[in-house]
Amino acid sequence: MIYTEITPNPASLKFVADKVLMPSGSMDFPNLGSATDAPLVRKLFEFNFVNGVFLGHNFVTVTKAENRPWEELIPILKKAIRDFLESGEPIVLNQEVEPVPSDSDEDPVIRRIKQLLNDNVRPAVAMDGGDITFEGFEDGTVRLRLQGACSGCPSSTMTLKMGIEGLLTRMVPEVKQVEAI
Repeated sequence: MIYTEITPNPASLKFVADKVLMPSGSMDFPNLGSATDAPLVRKLFEFNFVNGVFLGHNFVTVTKAENRPWEELIPILKKAIRDFLESGEPIVLNQEVEPVPSDSDEDPVIRRIKQLLNDNVRPAVAMDGGDITFEGFEDGTVRLRLQGACSGCPSSTMTLKMGIEGLLTRMVPEVKQVEAI
């Protein structure tokens, strides 16, 4: 079974499956060239109205071209996703599990930032069909990468500044600002 959920980004829609698609992590595919090892994503990019695909734990977020209404695209995408999942073909080939870095080697400030992002931010962002990954911390600035429905979302700046920056500056005094890369 596949059902849809709206996201804050009007160009992106979340297609939720009743099975695990990504056992760990997530993957962002901003174009067909980035999907060489992702058969499901390649299949979705066959539709000329697909501008981006994001794979999460049990969902696929599709970003569409502006000129087509969701009402006509939803049945097409649901069928394509359902047919692919029923085929039994792997969703992602050669998926490497990233090694978990040892916490003892990591700066305690960075460890606290990552913990807050993982515990408080990423689950909420995943509910909206996207993900946020930590890219670095230097001179009081946390750099984050927005993926899936978050990338290009009209409300992403507000979420980043009002939500995430507010949380991190309140909980980690060393954090002065948050920026997207």
